[in-house]
Amino acid sequence: MRSRADRCPGLARPWLADDGALVRLRLRGGLLPVPTLARLLDVAATHGDGAVHLTRRANVQLRALPHHDGAVLDEVADAVRATGLVPSASHELVRNYLLSPPAPDPAAAPAAAPAARADLRGLLDDLDTAVCASPVLAGLSARFLLVLDDGRGDVVARSGDLGLVALSPDEGQLRVGDSWAPVVRLADAVGALVALAEAFVVARGAGPEAPWHVVELPAAARADGGAPLDHPLAAPTPPDPRLPAPTAPPPYDARHVAVPAGRLTAATPLPVGDGDLVVTPWRSLVRLPAADPARPEGDPA
Repeated sequence: MRSRADRCPGLARPWLADDGALVRLRLRGGLLPVPTLARLLDVAATHGDGAVHLTRRANVQLRALPHHDGAVLDEVADAVRATGLVPSASHELVRNYLLSPPAPDPAAAPAAAPAARADLRGLLDDLDTAVCASPVLAGLSARFLLVLDDGRGDVVARSGDLGLVALSPDEGQLRVGDSWAPVVRLADAVGALVALAEAFVVARGAGPEAPWHVVELPAAARADGGAPLDHPLAAPTPPDPRLPAPTAPPPYDARHVAVPAGRLTAATPLPVGDGDLVVTPWRSLVRLPAADPARPEGDPA
């Protein structure tokens, strides 16, 4: 039983550490365009400890920021918003997504490495838009996580609250807490995930005792079959035989480089190439192919 609300930090709710305020910025599937990173490093050098810190949820953090009365200084907040990484003030804390990072260069990947079954970046863009458009979902816990695996199995084993694993270019299986749920068309996946997330907000209630995660819902909120939510899309479903086995992190190559201690500075060598950067759940960086650019992160709020 929870006895307090979560305290995951964001720009509007920093964590006050010994060295100053810590701010976490949620990325959309780890996407970090190179110009955005440059602006973020400038904020870190001007106001913080000079580094952008990578997290295991493929987000970034700034540390040692000046603060007053529980909030970062206005000039710091304005500089962070100018990076474009806070596209929704109302939903800043709940934009928590984990997406399969881009595959390594085929020349460096093992011959038996699984291939992606669907490119889910566009789906995630649409999901983020839908989440931010739902007033109900502003009531999610800041620890609530949606995990999208493109069929390679690289994040299929990561624990999350809701998820989707691509089974083909057109279908994916939903995951709700620690249970598998129905197979849906990828074209319907955004609506399904939003409906489940909204059902969770209703089921969790409000107050300091409200669960942070789907698996923490009390038994009264569960369906007879053991589904974490009493919702048609949460009905327990056998795992589809097409589901991928969990795979190890991809090998490092010129496009996928480790970031020691997850601490990224202006002196950190970046992956080669001309495309945008993606932060991975292994606190590393991948360069997207320039010929396949990702859609940019939203405009600053």
